[in-house]
Amino acid sequence: MAKKAIFDKKNVLVIGGAGFIGSHLCDELIKNSKVICLDNFITGDERNIDHLLAEANFEFIKHDISQPLDLTNLPELQKFKIEFQGVQEIYQLACPTSPKNFDQNKIATLMALSAGVKNSLDLAKKYDAKFIYFSSSVIYGPRPRTNIKTKESDLGQVDPISWRSSYDEGKRFAEALVANYQQVYHLNAGIMRLFRVYGPRMKLNEGHLIPDFINNALDNKDLIIPGDKSFASSFCYVSDVIDAALKLIESDIAEPVNIGSDIDINLTALAQMIIDKLNSNSKIKYNVRHLFISELRLPDITKARNELGWLPIVTLDKGLAKTIDDLRASKGLKTVI
Repeated sequence: MAKKAIFDKKNVLVIGGAGFIGSHLCDELIKNSKVICLDNFITGDERNIDHLLAEANFEFIKHDISQPLDLTNLPELQKFKIEFQGVQEIYQLACPTSPKNFDQNKIATLMALSAGVKNSLDLAKKYDAKFIYFSSSVIYGPRPRTNIKTKESDLGQVDPISWRSSYDEGKRFAEALVANYQQVYHLNAGIMRLFRVYGPRMKLNEGHLIPDFINNALDNKDLIIPGDKSFASSFCYVSDVIDAALKLIESDIAEPVNIGSDIDINLTALAQMIIDKLNSNSKIKYNVRHLFISELRLPDITKARNELGWLPIVTLDKGLAKTIDDLRASKGLKTVI
């Protein structure tokens, strides 16, 4: 039977907590909770959580969630008294997210999105914990020719045997797991369908658009767009995504919710904005489209606005400035004011 006694602060498990989004989530949760951060560092990074390791209410566990996990058998978690207090919230973000190493991580991706999600849901079932799954807009399929915004009720079209099916179909299957645990075990679970997210702590030279644009502009190298001048996408700053997650965990919404910016940004214009901000001598070039970096759909965020009271509030200009400052620091460069 689930143990719900709360001695002082709730116990929260963040699976994939050393990743880009997960580490920002840990930063926010540690303010009011005891945080267990789980990661295997396939694409996460210890540097993302270094500043949290000295916190008494934070503990990192290196573990691959595709393998079963017994939290009560880990001596480093004894201070959280899980055998008495249980776990109150679980956030599932675990999935390799490196476009550069997409091919070599395909099996790990499939395992994370199948066995990994099942093991996470089993923990939520065991502790009667609230559960949030971080899904992706890729479940809707390719961007349509018209820029009609996609609603949660729109059915996607994904090729289950394509070269990128490990991620696209994997995310769809993970949502099916969550939905069926809701139906069979009455699990209190929510699904966030994330559109393109950016911000500090994104890895350099991994194939992600904004950090690679900034990195190349700092070095006066060409900014390479994987496509032509028509390539466009939306970009949501990471703090807005964290705000949505915290609102969703406090809600009773059981259906998927779109989380992202609904403003379409042309990549050529974005690249030029970065060049101008950095007074760079870089040029914009175009190359063949990348398997993983594709034009995503635009979200209809009416549901998030009406039922969560959520809207993205960080402008692209401010978000880019914060991201540039972070990447300057990671490269050992002084910020220019």
